[in-house]
Amino acid sequence: MTMTNPTGSFIWYELMTTDPDAAARFYGSVVGWTVAAGTPDQTGGMDYRMFERSDGGNAGGMLKLTDEMVAGGARPTWLPYLHTPDVDREVAEIEAEGGKVMMPASDLPVGRIAMVTDPQGVPIYLMAPIPPADKPDAASDVFSVSENQHVRWNELASPDQAASMDFYARHFGYAFNEKMAMGEMGDYCFIDHHGVTLGAIMPQMNPQQPTLWLFYFGVPSLLAAKQRIEDAGGQIIMGPHEVPGGEWIVVGLDPHGAPFGLVGPKGE
Repeated sequence: MTMTNPTGSFIWYELMTTDPDAAARFYGSVVGWTVAAGTPDQTGGMDYRMFERSDGGNAGGMLKLTDEMVAGGARPTWLPYLHTPDVDREVAEIEAEGGKVMMPASDLPVGRIAMVTDPQGVPIYLMAPIPPADKPDAASDVFSVSENQHVRWNELASPDQAASMDFYARHFGYAFNEKMAMGEMGDYCFIDHHGVTLGAIMPQMNPQQPTLWLFYFGVPSLLAAKQRIEDAGGQIIMGPHEVPGGEWIVVGLDPHGAPFGLVGPKGE
């Protein structure tokens, strides 16, 4: 039994960080989340905490990177969990296509998960979630096209845009029905998924740019949140600028180097 989100849905987001306490303070200030205590009993003794929204729901989780993980190359970053009914089959198919297994499939109380890189080197989690016993029809609500304190946009700058679009179309049912020309930067291709625009895939502009999904969190005032990023020790690396539809965005780094975006009305 799995949750009711369609295959390919973004059903969870995870921040890997070296300092959960500091990250909790930063994102609490910038986005408005609160962070509950870690739950090592559910995660094999690891320090894992939830980002809680003001409406009582969860926005995602936070995993403390151990010294061993850092020695193995792990760095502070945000990663997505994509809904996959058959994790093992998906892992085998992705590996056969040139992806790599970063974490073999394993079972947690909340479902079966694995971490892979897609054939372009982009890390993602795969998850077949188990709904709560008292809510068998539960659906993840961590992504929303319009709500504050949710991820509102998922963006991939790919080193091979055509290959990425083909991969996510075949494995997760994404369609690319609309695009926006960006001149010399190529096309910004929107992701259509069961009638919802999840985000976009674009060409990677800078080979030094991390090959990652970038997530934009909804805020009520973009300019106020930008100021809080800077006040809390983060860094703005793009923006603010207006996007089609009249909202505004920035892209930043948290104090430990994890990239993220914000989206919302300009505000003051």
